[in-house]
Amino acid sequence: MKILVLCTGNSCRSQMMHGYLDHFSDDSVEVVSAGVETHGVNPFAIGVMAEDGVFIHNHTSNHVDEYLGSGVDVVITVCDHAKTLCPIFPEKTKVVHHPFSDPSGLSGDAKLLIKAFRATRDEIKEFAREFVMDLSV
Repeated sequence: MKILVLCTGNSCRSQMMHGYLDHFSDDSVEVVSAGVETHGVNPFAIGVMAEDGVFIHNHTSNHVDEYLGSGVDVVITVCDHAKTLCPIFPEKTKVVHHPFSDPSGLSGDAKLLIKAFRATRDEIKEFAREFVMDLSV
């Protein structure tokens, strides 16, 4: 099974979801992530994921066009903007939408930003765990 996680810039929420889906699933699941734009992987996302033992520092920010026609079985959109701009995939592709708050859109000191990234990470972790459990049912 191939899962594509789609976000606006493939910098934060989709990268965290990608990391957790990889973490919770077995080798029968291939996870990729992309954005409708590419913004680079956010250093705060890398940091808060590493705190939880999931390492995404080698991830790259990719554009959704790279995965069109690549046999994606499930697309998970993690923000409303990506849902709106999501390209049309073949009929057999299941699209799941679950928006998460965007910590990368905040401004403030590092403590505030880390707190926001942790909150989003924890929401994504719970969703990813349940999503993978449902795959095995």
